[in-house]
Amino acid sequence: MRLRIKFRKYGAVCYIGHLDIMRFFQKAIRRAELDVVYSQGYSPHQIMAFAAPLGVGLASNGEYMDIEVNSMESCRDVLERLNNVCVPGIEITSVKILPDHAGNAMASVAAASYTVRFRQSREPKADIASLLSGFLSMERIPITKETKKGVREVDLKQGIYRLEYREGVFHMLLDASSGGNIKPMQVIQAILSQCGELLQENALEITREDVYTNEGTAEAPEYIPLDAVGFTDKDSESPAWQHNSR
Repeated sequence: MRLRIKFRKYGAVCYIGHLDIMRFFQKAIRRAELDVVYSQGYSPHQIMAFAAPLGVGLASNGEYMDIEVNSMESCRDVLERLNNVCVPGIEITSVKILPDHAGNAMASVAAASYTVRFRQSREPKADIASLLSGFLSMERIPITKETKKGVREVDLKQGIYRLEYREGVFHMLLDASSGGNIKPMQVIQAILSQCGELLQENALEITREDVYTNEGTAEAPEYIPLDAVGFTDKDSESPAWQHNSR
């Protein structure tokens, strides 16, 4: 069966890259003695898929990882086993059993929510509230974006699903799909560019609050958190999850 694991990433762990986070979880799963499924072949590895890699230096309250297991006691048992072997800065917050029809975490990502604030002594001189009003009224916000295929121009406005500024904090819901993938820093840079002000280096404190999939359509999207897909042991009417071969 497939499990979707949600976790937080904070503190010094924010400065650990995605590949090292993957290696950490591979070791944590072994230490937790989970009955994880391995791939076949000459170099077997744990069946594992992460949602959207988080940039170095960013904190998160909503990271996701899918794994496959041969057997388990319960979702609560998996959560406790992993938390018992996790380091400070990584906390498992939920474990769900995925239905057979669910896509993997990486392929399911459609959007991500963020909270963003300026660090002390890094605040811009401009009036953010007045700039934001003009920014949101723009019909098109072209920016230059570097991709694997080269540099191209994209319309930032199409990837901003929600943008608010309250009590010194930006609240954003942005396109996080493979075809869009808008970053909070790009949004702040575009806002400040209206008055010719540049974003200072290391000026932002960014936290990814959650990652979402689209249960609706492109014309009428319905964004739900990735952990809303699936069920816990108590939610399941099927006895299949109770199977334990250990």
